[in-house]
Amino acid sequence: MTRQALLELTQVAKSFKAADGQSRLILDKVDFSLQDGEIVALLGKSGSGKSTLLRVMAGLISADKGSAVYRGQEIRGPVPGIAMVFQSFALFPWLTVQQNVELGLEAQGVGAAERAQRADAVLELIGLAGFGGALPRELSGGMKQRVGIARALVMNPDILLMDEAFSALDVLTGETLRDDMLELWQERRISTKGILVVSHNIEEAVMMADRIILLSSDPGRVRCEIPVNLPRPRDPDSAEVRALIDEVYGLMTMRSSGDLHPETGLVRHIGYRLPDTDVTRIEGVLDMLMDAPFDGRADLPQLAEEAELPDEELFPVYEAMSLLGLAILEKGDIMLTALGKDYVTADQARKQELFGQQLLMHVPLAAHIRRALESDPAGSMPEQPLLEMLEDFLKPEEAQRVLAVAIEWGRYGEVYEYDYHTGRLMLPGEHGH
Repeated sequence: MTRQALLELTQVAKSFKAADGQSRLILDKVDFSLQDGEIVALLGKSGSGKSTLLRVMAGLISADKGSAVYRGQEIRGPVPGIAMVFQSFALFPWLTVQQNVELGLEAQGVGAAERAQRADAVLELIGLAGFGGALPRELSGGMKQRVGIARALVMNPDILLMDEAFSALDVLTGETLRDDMLELWQERRISTKGILVVSHNIEEAVMMADRIILLSSDPGRVRCEIPVNLPRPRDPDSAEVRALIDEVYGLMTMRSSGDLHPETGLVRHIGYRLPDTDVTRIEGVLDMLMDAPFDGRADLPQLAEEAELPDEELFPVYEAMSLLGLAILEKGDIMLTALGKDYVTADQARKQELFGQQLLMHVPLAAHIRRALESDPAGSMPEQPLLEMLEDFLKPEEAQRVLAVAIEWGRYGEVYEYDYHTGRLMLPGEHGH
């Protein structure tokens, strides 16, 4: 017997208008369904449109193409059966916990006595009995997020959409809350029939979900789907869970073929979304990888544990290391290349020289800047045209971020210099000091 689909997206596409009036495709041809009785995790790098996708599902924005259907009905506007939990808690600071939880019920015109009773019940369920009179500022982050979840659950939603709901919390608090949620789900103490979890955290996805969906970036598309056929509760240290975490790490760190040149395997376009990381962090992870216990090769989940950094901070570092030819990613492992090993042992001047050389070879944007400077009689140029060029590929704030990364890396590799006062780029030694 087939379970009933609670939510179905068919060929959903969504674009946004950029500042220059051009439209940018954020999501493209997304097919997705959430069945009655399942938890699905959605993973993807920044730029994969995860939050946009959730907003389409919740009816907060509409798709440009394709259809979004909830229990057989086309979604037009917010759906009473779908509730959302945000990363930022989004509580009103001047309202008590009880009032924050009752808000949605009040908007639906539920009477005061029933509101109070339902809010009490859900606060007890989520472990906040006795805190109804407190103000948000009196609560810890974990308790604030419990209030956010209670506010969603009090509506008795059919579907719960969780947008990075645990990521603002410290690891232990996040895990405790996740386990409590799973217990409520397993024991059917909440009326929710389906949960969609958007996450950066691979272990969280493997621990929670029946299926994991990976999105590729620019535009967001479903890249692959991984079924998780492990009974709950799952033991994070069991061999099955570790193997699956490894597999997902491997898939997450694979570059999508659209970004690479078919023959050379190099990044092919100037608007490639450079990973959001800095040289200090790249070198820190390189050093750690070179040292014992790893000696040049590590299992990514183990490296994450050793580095004590969350996945969303490490993924950009791995991507940068592989982009610059300093490491190779393979099925959830990372290995230093011969060049990476030379880099770690080199002195500072040689490090910068190697960095600059790899940057020009592997990052089209940096090579473009250098060529433009070399062809300019004064060896200098304003950053504005570069930003406009990047905005053909990326949203304005993302274009700015990518240019900032290219500038930081280029300055370190002594490929070009940058004047923060005038916003101009120059060839090294061209600024007449």
